[in-house]
Amino acid sequence: MKQENNKNVAPFIINPIGVIHTPFKIIENMPIQPIAAEGIKGYIELLPNYLEGLKDLDGFSHIILIYRVHKIEGYDLEVVPFMDAEKRGIFSCKAPKRPNAIGLSTVKLLGIEGNIIHIEQVDKLDETPLIDIKPFFPKYDNRENVKVGWLEKNLDLPLEKLRSDNRFK
Repeated sequence: MKQENNKNVAPFIINPIGVIHTPFKIIENMPIQPIAAEGIKGYIELLPNYLEGLKDLDGFSHIILIYRVHKIEGYDLEVVPFMDAEKRGIFSCKAPKRPNAIGLSTVKLLGIEGNIIHIEQVDKLDETPLIDIKPFFPKYDNRENVKVGWLEKNLDLPLEKLRSDNRFK
């Protein structure tokens, strides 16, 4: 599929607010979801001019990170996701090779020291650019009676044992 910008929508610039540091230098063997990264710690180095925005965040146990999947080049509208062997539409999975290469992860917040935010359950590459932080609030962020489409057949897969490979380079 030809990759071009939609001429009807104006492009915009998003500047990082910090950098996510993790133990993962290469994509291979990373956990594929935060829930599968129990015990894996990292930290966020927030740019100093955003420090005031951390006020009151330390009262939350989990935070949602929005970030740029910075080692992905291009995108595919159909991919074989980690939890399947069949091609799926990119918008029906969480694969990283997306038109805007934006990722979303809910991680444990361990503590804040100045502009350093300590986190656990990291599933991203070291030096990932951070776009935004939002608090996780179960009353609003969880849903009941949901359908999970093609993933239904994979609900029993041992997610904590699945690791990434090089399919999305």
